Amino acid sequence: MFDPNSLKIKLFADGANISEMFEMNEKSYIKGLTTNPTLMRKSGIDNYENFAKEVLATVTTKPVSFEVFSDDFHEMIKQGKKIASWGGNVYVKIPITNTTGKSSKNVLRELQLSGIKVNVTAIMTLKQVDEICEILDGNIPSCISIFAGRIADTGRDPELLLKKALEISKELKYTEVIWASPRELFNIFQAIRINCHIITATRDILKKLELVDYPLDKYSLDTVKMFANDAKESRFQINI
Repeated sequence: MFDPNSLKIKLFADGANISEMFEMNEKSYIKGLTTNPTLMRKSGIDNYENFAKEVLATVTTKPVSFEVFSDDFHEMIKQGKKIASWGGNVYVKIPITNTTGKSSKNVLRELQLSGIKVNVTAIMTLKQVDEICEILDGNIPSCISIFAGRIADTGRDPELLLKKALEISKELKYTEVIWASPRELFNIFQAIRINCHIITATRDILKKLELVDYPLDKYSLDTVKMFANDAKESRFQINI
């Protein structure tokens, strides 16, 4: 039987449902957790600080990333410092730009000077990777979160970009590259193939780990049975 602990990559669970986050935290193969404002909104979170502190009261050792939400750089710095104060295992997620497209590099510089661990998010180009690697302090843990799934949505191969990003950032001793926004389980094996450090995945994708190495002939039969059962339950008929 496949053991997820054997995967040569760190799996981070992505979500904002408290009970699901705690469930993922209990699994030994989950090495960290991430969330973002969009996931929090979908989960009905209405108090950011209460949500984060509730998570951190239980998730005390694994890294957890919480994102700033201001569009103003000075406010981003204030939010980042406040968020970082909630726990030693906290990474502060900073978007690569604000909503006008201006670089967040000065925010990153200020937070790094304060010794804060950052997770630079929504990255999709090598130019952005180059810019960030010039800012990051190689002695402070940080993450470069590349949205591979969204890159793939545009018809481009994210694997090629991630490989180059790993090469660009290799001199930063404590910086890890994240394969973010995966669309399917196979993305985990693509990330492993290029020696990516981390991949984030939602609970729905992580649940499919139980299918790894599942016999395809049996899976085919399972699918046929599913179609037949759904047709029966729907009471479909064709008059012949």
